Amino acid sequence: MASYRRRVAATLDEERGVFMISVAAELAEMHPQTLRMYEARGLVAPKRSPKNTRLYSQRDVERLRRIQRMTSEEGLNLAGVVTVLELEERVQKLRAELARARARLEALERPRKGERS
Repeated sequence: MASYRRRVAATLDEERGVFMISVAAELAEMHPQTLRMYEARGLVAPKRSPKNTRLYSQRDVERLRRIQRMTSEEGLNLAGVVTVLELEERVQKLRAELARARARLEALERPRKGERS
């Protein structure tokens, strides 16, 4: 009897909560209790399953790794980490706002049909 293997292309949505706390902690190289503390401080916000289990996304795990680097390698305390993350978020919003403003300006500066430069 011939066996058939079907190849399935799977992609992982970086925002989708798929890792339980033990797996996320292992991937981020930290203790699950540390992960809970970070959640309590608002540094990470995992999704919840219908049964209220924490589910961490790939993006959450990357953020946790980053927090670990900031605290262990760069010597920041958690208050410093919060400040850095808030500032980075603000910079990202300002960059998006600047890009929208530039696009509006370019649209206004383009010569209209029938006009000469």
